[in-house]
Amino acid sequence: MKLSRYFLPLIRENPSEAQIASHRLMLRAGMIRQEAAGIYSWLPLGLRVLDNIERIVAEELDKAGCVRVLMPTLQPTELWKESGRYDAMGKEMLRFKDRSERELLYSPTCEEMIIDIFRSSVKSYKALPLNLYQIQWKFRDEVRPRFGIMRGREFLMKDGYSFHISLDDAKREYSKMYDVYHRIFARLGLVAIAVNADSGAIGGSLSHEFQVIAETGESALYYDKTFDDIRAGKMQMSGEDMRRLYAAADELHVPDKCPVAKENLREARGIEVGHIFLLGRKYTDAMKVDVNGPDGNSVRVEMGTYGIGVSRLAGAIIEAGHDENGIVWPEAVAPFKVGIINLRPGDAKCDAICQQLYDTLQGQGVEVLYDDTDERAGAKFASMDLIGLPWQVVVGPKGAEKGVLEVKNRKSGEKKEMSLEAALKTVKGTE
Repeated sequence: MKLSRYFLPLIRENPSEAQIASHRLMLRAGMIRQEAAGIYSWLPLGLRVLDNIERIVAEELDKAGCVRVLMPTLQPTELWKESGRYDAMGKEMLRFKDRSERELLYSPTCEEMIIDIFRSSVKSYKALPLNLYQIQWKFRDEVRPRFGIMRGREFLMKDGYSFHISLDDAKREYSKMYDVYHRIFARLGLVAIAVNADSGAIGGSLSHEFQVIAETGESALYYDKTFDDIRAGKMQMSGEDMRRLYAAADELHVPDKCPVAKENLREARGIEVGHIFLLGRKYTDAMKVDVNGPDGNSVRVEMGTYGIGVSRLAGAIIEAGHDENGIVWPEAVAPFKVGIINLRPGDAKCDAICQQLYDTLQGQGVEVLYDDTDERAGAKFASMDLIGLPWQVVVGPKGAEKGVLEVKNRKSGEKKEMSLEAALKTVKGTE
């Protein structure tokens, strides 16, 4: 994409309403625009990030045998009254009537609807286990929306629901999803700590929150210091091994019963990016969901539910990866992998090298943003640092004369002069 044809409304100064880094940088980088309290438009750069996160989440879930569906954002209230949650949700749930005076609500979560879909179609234990998920917009009327998309009213969420013939089978799926979640967050460039947590309004007998450590996190958590070594890249550990390490949300941490020695215990703030629940029969009892068992008798279905904050992840990744100059994207979610900066548009040699670089990378499937504008050099460098693309390739008249380009790694800040061929290999990751 050439910047002269792109829509990228950058803001040079810090917006006064933005209190945390992710909100500030998403506004400045032209990723989002506020339309109302807690409600945002996703602009082209932000939408590319959102699409990349969604793609990675879906790929890992599909690989794990989950099946994708899409449910409506509006739901009939009858299902929620049947489950007993209609009044329990309080003012966070947006309720209204259509022109025929039918009561509807804007979905804050979908346990009731997915159960209604399941019970209308699945009659036998032979169809189990079944894990259905969607990635869909939700709405919760937060009393005090803040921190941009981190605590908004409208948000994109992956919500999944599994159905089982027995509690043991539900526990196996819960354990599998625990590991799948760690793989998802690792692909997104994050180390998420799974902490024992309160099940809250969703309910269930067991629940884990997946937290990303950040100074601006809203949740207090306690954890084994080994997690810090994993975050620092000093060691690697599978999700199964991490499960053996102690981690608990503030409300479930009991100091005198903590199994970790005081010198090995760490306290931090965290951003919740995922939550899994072992529901058991909480909803299937209320909504009378049975299947025919192996002996022909009816068996009450057991459930699990699994959520990931897809739009919130965009903010969490920025909170975990930024510096004084802007965002530092992991390659997997970056809106573009490479930014080309032409320091002298109109110069024949600069234009020719930039165009060759642009065409070659595009032809090889590498997503590129080419700054072909007439902006001054300093502004171009600042803009590229702000939007945080993993690689920058700078083409100026002096280098063009010698046939060399400057390649910068955004994360390390390292700059090197190299030939066009070497630059192509470097940004593609083949050098």
